[in-house]
Amino acid sequence: MAEVIPSYNPDYESTGIEGGVDSNRLPWLGVQGLEPALIKPLRASLENGTFNLIVKLAAGQALTGVKCLGGLDLLVLSGEMDYRGEGEQSTLSPGVWGYLPAGCLIEQCVARVDTELLVNGYGPLCVLDESGEICCVIDSQDIARAASEAGLDLIPSTLAECAQPRRAWTGAAQPLQIANEHAGGLITEAADSVSFGHAYFVDCRSVPWVVNPDLPDVGLKILRVSPETGLVSLLVRHNGVATPHTHLGAGDFLMLQGRLGYRAGPKEGYGPGVWIYEPAGARHDATQRVTDEDLIYTANIYGPLVFDSGPGTPVVAVLSWIEYLALAEAGGSRLVPNRLVDDHRQAIA
Repeated sequence: MAEVIPSYNPDYESTGIEGGVDSNRLPWLGVQGLEPALIKPLRASLENGTFNLIVKLAAGQALTGVKCLGGLDLLVLSGEMDYRGEGEQSTLSPGVWGYLPAGCLIEQCVARVDTELLVNGYGPLCVLDESGEICCVIDSQDIARAASEAGLDLIPSTLAECAQPRRAWTGAAQPLQIANEHAGGLITEAADSVSFGHAYFVDCRSVPWVVNPDLPDVGLKILRVSPETGLVSLLVRHNGVATPHTHLGAGDFLMLQGRLGYRAGPKEGYGPGVWIYEPAGARHDATQRVTDEDLIYTANIYGPLVFDSGPGTPVVAVLSWIEYLALAEAGGSRLVPNRLVDDHRQAIA
């Protein structure tokens, strides 16, 4: 059993999970137009249309003719599926991460076995029929409506709202397939040679760890960096203490292994399957693991972090997409491209 580290964030009182939710406790819901897929809705912005989900396809089920009007990223958590688009096919197994740029058409996605995915959408999805005509458009309002009808409170999107109490889901828990496993193995186990028919998928296990010299106990697998929006997608092995910092942009995280102690959260920390949304303006005087095992999680960072030495002290460092890009280039990471071009295999970053 992992040893518990005695304390963290001693200046805070434990007040609960704030901007996060244990996805293992959430129900699977249907959304009209996405059948036969089921979702665990996490967050849906009614300001900019972004949404965060865990998606499930049972063995043999398929999504067909789904066009991404905004971009979409995904991580395969369990199972296996065949993805077809742009006349090419890729097999997606656990640990595969991808970014589907705006305008990308998912011709067909078929689950070989029961499959679960973490999905972050940056705009609506358009569902087409066999003739290419639009059947329906699914946006963040549809996600929010499905959650509301099920009696489920989603993670809010602002700092003030995240500090307010939320109703806990009281129905039966429906755990993820990875609930009882060390899901950090999705990105840390030795990787076989895997090739994809599309430039926008990568096996996370093959991505090298890089280290920011200012945070030597934190390893990063940098997956995508957008100079257009400043968004950075990465995987984190967080074994040190993150010094005091403020998020100028939001961030979201899915815990895969270990337990994360931060902010005003519970002393036992947040474990595998917990999804956390840090709104713009969130401050952490300390963030660290609360056991002695590797702490591993996914991260989407939507804006710069500024570091200081305590409340009211001057800024000592800024970490933005520019620094993440420099780290990726120095570490030899092959970043997933940001755009879809005529020949997707020659996509530009």
